[in-house]
Amino acid sequence: MIVPVLPLFVTTVLGATMTAVGLIEGVAESTASVMRSFAGLLSDRLGRRKPLIVFGYGLSNITKPLLALTGSWAQVLGIRFADRLGKGIRGAPRDALIADSVAADRRGLAFGFHRSLDTAGAALGPLVAFATLAMVPDNYRAVFWIATIPGAIAILIAAFFIRDLPRPPAVRVLPGMKMAGLGRRFVVFTAIITLFALGNSSDAFLILRAKNLGMPVATIPLAYFAFNVVYAGLSTPAGVLSDRLGRRGVLIAGYVVFALVYLGFAVASAPAGRWIVPALFLTYGAYYALTEGIQRAFVVDLVPADLRATALGAFASATGLALLPASLVAGFLWDRVGPAAPFFYGAAMSAAAALLLVVVDAGTREPLVQQARDC
Repeated sequence: MIVPVLPLFVTTVLGATMTAVGLIEGVAESTASVMRSFAGLLSDRLGRRKPLIVFGYGLSNITKPLLALTGSWAQVLGIRFADRLGKGIRGAPRDALIADSVAADRRGLAFGFHRSLDTAGAALGPLVAFATLAMVPDNYRAVFWIATIPGAIAILIAAFFIRDLPRPPAVRVLPGMKMAGLGRRFVVFTAIITLFALGNSSDAFLILRAKNLGMPVATIPLAYFAFNVVYAGLSTPAGVLSDRLGRRGVLIAGYVVFALVYLGFAVASAPAGRWIVPALFLTYGAYYALTEGIQRAFVVDLVPADLRATALGAFASATGLALLPASLVAGFLWDRVGPAAPFFYGAAMSAAAALLLVVVDAGTREPLVQQARDC
């Protein structure tokens, strides 16, 4: 609900530059990613997932009403930091709990199903935002107040309807030894996806580009709704496809789709661009479905069972740290070169990552993910 309106609020109401938007989103997402690593290590050390999941959802929900009270983009930066801190705390333990709950040959299905349900909920948010802005035009603060309701429901569900699966705590070893146990293939895979992340700036820039191309502000949440519908609808089939055909090919397809979408945003021009934007958001949903859950399943495939949360956290930290420079570069390019520049840059980085996934695997007998099938 908040995602499609926050960048509009920050730029139109609070007067932030695109570089400031990049700083806000980059710091927020990098914070979440770094915290995932610590939360993953702690979850494996304790042998428990639920306490961190509940605490993370609770922290994020506390921050939402604060957005309605902000008077500067610097305040938004602090609130987004706390919100994403909560996301980081819950992320790796939640994904590890999913992996703990299913057989190895159904992980893609499980992660895809989770993304479908998560995104189905996220799809309803933009509809509420659209209805709110239609009734009270430009009243972004009303959207922030309403957003606290689904967050409170999520906390109750996490607290009362999920349970930890019995498992012993991970053996206590030094962090460096833990990371060494993750293996070379994990490191190679993470390095490639981190390269992609360096060009994967915040989705806030897609929303701002839609406005730049002439799309009415009140209808932008509808485009984001369409994106979420495609994302939710394709996530489970994409997960099943990765179980049957392998993760690597599905991921390559996803990064190619990303490159094409970003090229579309780069070359589109007003006023015709306002009609192209909805199609680009729909296609962008396919990219998410082909990558988000699949990447996590890929990581789980590559590491021992007792290091799953650690690996998921380390992966999220490495790729997430890249989101800070990615968003800063995008904002700088927009301010200094033009609105199309960040999207040309993102398309190039995505194409490079897709090519590396092909080249790195082509020279080996085993697929990059092969050793996971035995976990």
